[in-house]
Amino acid sequence: MIFDKEGNTTIILQENITLPEFVENLKQAYPRLKKDHLIINLFSFAKLGTGELLEFLDLSNQHRGANKSFVLVTSKVDYDDIPDEICVVPTIQEARDIIEMEDIERDLGI
Repeated sequence: MIFDKEGNTTIILQENITLPEFVENLKQAYPRLKKDHLIINLFSFAKLGTGELLEFLDLSNQHRGANKSFVLVTSKVDYDDIPDEICVVPTIQEARDIIEMEDIERDLGI
């Protein structure tokens, strides 16, 4: 796994691995990441569907429950098919924007 930490946000990337292995590695690394906002870069995966993204749902719910942002980044899915419980955007910049907006919402108590 590749970790790129900027302030209180960590971008996570994994190459040459299957998605289930990536999710398992992320779960194992989670205790040291749980205090950061997380951007999960999925550009290295050739094929992704809604079912594969739902593998991140439990971890996303846990992280969001702790008032931290959890954003998946991929342009290979139909965003209309993604449940509202999981945040998926097409670019890293949009992920950063989501985190900034969610920080503002948390500060305002929304």
